[in-house]
Amino acid sequence: MTADWKALLLDLSGVLFDGRRPIDGAVAFMRRARQSGRPLRFVTNTATKPAATIVDEMRQMGFEASLEELFTAPRAAHDYIASRGLRPYCLVHPSIRPEFDDVPQTDPNCVLLGDARDELNYRNLNRAFRLLHAGAPLIGIGLNRYFMDEGGMMLDTGAFIRGLEWAAGIDAVIMGKPSAAFFAQVVADTGLSAGDCLMVGDDVVADVAGAVAAGLQGCLVRTGKFRPGDESALPQGAQVIDRIEELVLPGS
Repeated sequence: MTADWKALLLDLSGVLFDGRRPIDGAVAFMRRARQSGRPLRFVTNTATKPAATIVDEMRQMGFEASLEELFTAPRAAHDYIASRGLRPYCLVHPSIRPEFDDVPQTDPNCVLLGDARDELNYRNLNRAFRLLHAGAPLIGIGLNRYFMDEGGMMLDTGAFIRGLEWAAGIDAVIMGKPSAAFFAQVVADTGLSAGDCLMVGDDVVADVAGAVAAGLQGCLVRTGKFRPGDESALPQGAQVIDRIEELVLPGS
């Protein structure tokens, strides 16, 4: 299989590492990828850690990374809210709440929903529902169904977003994968066309199908949250490999 991409976009958890442990071969692969001279971007829906923390942890695991290469769904959500002068009810993880401190939140007129873990309780979800039922928009940080954590499979934000959409009779605005607008933002930063960019992830829906729908190339890895049978949902033309180290680099 030849490599016809010019920029590499990578999901993080489940592709490069699981928890705080690099996936076998991932660190060495990333060194080779940088030596290829092609643009690299890290694209994540992680909504439990600030961007600076993500980069620091990657470096501690042996991955070279910079904030300029990292595109997170929480950052996209912040910019969307700020640019529209919205006042969010922030139902997000405590670790990223400070990233929204510069946005007015008194008398909220929108709902921001992310991976708030135990704060996704009935009282908080019902407050969100009442705001949505009264006409406030719902802004979701990603639309993943589940993710793999050190403790095993975990229910992700998408399930709660879908429930609120159904109950309030609305459609959420999604910041992060699989949003085409989010992929377009990352592609624009590379200076290349979407068809020249390859997105690699362990989520066949959010990472691969979302990328292909946005005009990118897609590749599924059989690590992280991948489960046998996910290949059946691959869009036409997408690749599948066992681990990131198997990805063919340009010129190889």
